[in-house]
Amino acid sequence: MVDSRGRSIWVGAALLAALGTGPGCRHGQDFIWVDQVPKGMSAPETTYQISAGDVIGIRVWSQEANSIDRTRVREDGKISLPFLNDVEVAGMEPAELARRLEVKLKAYIVSPVVTVVVHERRALRVSVVGQIARPGVYDLDDGAGVVHALAAAGGLTAFSSGSGIYVLRSGYWADGEPSAARIRFRYDDLRRGKAPAATFRLRRGDVVVVE
Repeated sequence: MVDSRGRSIWVGAALLAALGTGPGCRHGQDFIWVDQVPKGMSAPETTYQISAGDVIGIRVWSQEANSIDRTRVREDGKISLPFLNDVEVAGMEPAELARRLEVKLKAYIVSPVVTVVVHERRALRVSVVGQIARPGVYDLDDGAGVVHALAAAGGLTAFSSGSGIYVLRSGYWADGEPSAARIRFRYDDLRRGKAPAATFRLRRGDVVVVE
């Protein structure tokens, strides 16, 4: 867990201000209930981008000396490879990274074939701000929902209404239009395990705001 209260509260406030008037607000409404979330924003993530803290493997076919079984991506988003030294890998999908490494290695190897495997993913990092016991940035397990984020942050304060819990998320509407949305939840639905609130899964970069 990384607790950065001041920074998280500032980020949450800034996002709230932006989302309240941004392109995610259709029909003059500054939020959508979780059961109204468009398919493009509620669908599970189908791709994964490598990030700092991940453990990856780089295999160059028939080139054991130039392959790395396991290496952790540094905080600067790079790894060290034979011939290539420091290589930027963060922000790329494994297949994309493999293609880029093949291009770079052509200067040293004839027709290189590269495979990239993600052995360990970084934790699901989510900011929790507002009327919560311990505002901050928390590392959660993959597949965690809103209730897990609230529990990690110590639960709601006595000043929370319980019906103003939001997830700030960037994504796309069903028609492909980019959108930033405030997705609203009721605490009672989360506590009672009622779908879709209880089955909603957080993504990296989400911000949970409790009013």
